[in-house]
Amino acid sequence: MQTTAAVLRSMGAARPYADSRPLSIESVTLDAPGPGEVLVAIKAAGLCHSDLSVINGDRPRPLPMALGHEAAGVVEALGDGVADLAVGDHVVMVFMPSCGHCNPCAEGRPALCEPGAAANGKGELLTGGRRIHDAAGDLNHHLGCSAFASHAVVSRRSLVKVDPDLPFEHAALFGCAVLTGVGAVVNTAGVRAGQGVVVVGLGGVGLSSVLGAIAAGASPVVAVDLSEDKLALARTLGAVQTVNAGAADAVEQVRALTGGGADFVFEMAGSVRALDAAWRMTRRGGTTVTAGLPPPEAALAVNVVSLVAEERTLKGSYIGTCVPGRDIPRYVALFRQGRLPVDRLLTGVIPLSDINAAFDRLADGQAVRTVVRF
Repeated sequence: MQTTAAVLRSMGAARPYADSRPLSIESVTLDAPGPGEVLVAIKAAGLCHSDLSVINGDRPRPLPMALGHEAAGVVEALGDGVADLAVGDHVVMVFMPSCGHCNPCAEGRPALCEPGAAANGKGELLTGGRRIHDAAGDLNHHLGCSAFASHAVVSRRSLVKVDPDLPFEHAALFGCAVLTGVGAVVNTAGVRAGQGVVVVGLGGVGLSSVLGAIAAGASPVVAVDLSEDKLALARTLGAVQTVNAGAADAVEQVRALTGGGADFVFEMAGSVRALDAAWRMTRRGGTTVTAGLPPPEAALAVNVVSLVAEERTLKGSYIGTCVPGRDIPRYVALFRQGRLPVDRLLTGVIPLSDINAAFDRLADGQAVRTVVRF
């Protein structure tokens, strides 16, 4: 079938993207779903910094690539062997498919699936190969999803079924921003009621971490960012204190607000400078968690004496250490109860034709989550 997709053919385009148009809206050919695969009609897809990092070259991916990884849609067709979904089901996409058989999957850590990571790195589906083509040949899949498109063929293991009354523009956010941000708090860190939390970097993932910390009963919850607008939003979401990261004494302010440092500090900006600040905001015996993805060559210098003598912990968190089939329904339930107001993260809804200008706004820190609505 023919579908319309946002295709990236070269990285590092000049800003503004509204003029250079790194993403071209193209008609491409999509194969029918093969064994273990599903055809999904995309209804909503969120713009994430993980997409932006491919566009600007910070996180290189094989090109040409049909971009997009945070989405929700409706099942239109099933490949052989897919028996637990039906045509018409509403689904959320997950950008790390899990095979269910490798060592991490067997240990209950599907976010670290080895075949899934290998397929994503090659621009293929977990089931092998590519399903998107143009006149010149194959197009690569973005994280097994390629969701900035009217339709996508994905592995069954890239999907989680959700209730049909969940609005698509909200459902899409659960596949990345919420899964990563809330999961980092409740799964990776295991934050308990009464423990102090600081979140550095208030994009969609960081603000989801703020929501997760509040839902977990953390106290205090302190939000840190360069944007006064995002700090104001964090306060309306329940952060009791905010600190502008641009202040020369930002670390000292946070340490004063948390009585010498927080139990848990989450770095969600994808910046080594932000991670260094997060480390210094963490108390003795505390834990610094990062889910940010800086360029691959980025490195952090850590004082080993502090690591040992202060019993400090530095942890990475990928997709919130999630089990998608377990966690997405849990987080949706919290959303329905009013305890996880994910809808507050939605900055705006746009047509696919406006996607390049929307990435300008994301790069400039003017948006939390903009969603393409199909």
